[in-house]
Amino acid sequence: MSEEEKRAMEAEEIQESDDPLTQKPGTLLSWAETLVAAVLAVVLIFLFVAQLFVVQGPSMQNTLYGGDLVLVLKSYLTGGIKAGDVVVVHSYNADLNDTIIKRVIATEGQTVDIDYATGTVYVDGVALEEEYIAERTYTDEGTVFPLTVGEGELFLMGDNRNHSTDSRSTMLGLVDERYVMGKAVFLLFPGRTASYLGENTGSGAREFGRIGLID
Repeated sequence: MSEEEKRAMEAEEIQESDDPLTQKPGTLLSWAETLVAAVLAVVLIFLFVAQLFVVQGPSMQNTLYGGDLVLVLKSYLTGGIKAGDVVVVHSYNADLNDTIIKRVIATEGQTVDIDYATGTVYVDGVALEEEYIAERTYTDEGTVFPLTVGEGELFLMGDNRNHSTDSRSTMLGLVDERYVMGKAVFLLFPGRTASYLGENTGSGAREFGRIGLID
């Protein structure tokens, strides 16, 4: 066999070794193990670290709109639940029966009061400065105030106060902290913004400038 024929055979062997279809079973097994490890890592992340949530309805405008895709971190990774946090709550209530996203207004031991005439929310006698709301709070949904939040409970409200079913309503009331799935921290992809406060999802344009941290 000539030197040229030897070199041609060696080149063909190198090409075959690079072809994944001709690689040894051990290499394919290694790929499979890597794939399984990656899938397992994703599952563990969504179980113990974070998850994705799609906002439904207008109750959190103008902070969040229906169709917004948000990243939700487990509460223990964010230092626990605090007033001002935007949280996702599991569908546990028989009357509401929805997974919801709302803002924490008060935590255990705090007293909430609402003056519906002026639209002012008070926590422990202090009027809240609520730059995040779409409108002041004028709708009474049945809860009697003043109300002191019990141990391990939260008082939640939507930022779109007059288009939100929240802790003012007897359908929800105070929320057990154990049903909080996590804190919404980042807007990943915007839904379609609405042109007025009560409009349905999908009625406006996507504002990509809204992508970022959720306040």
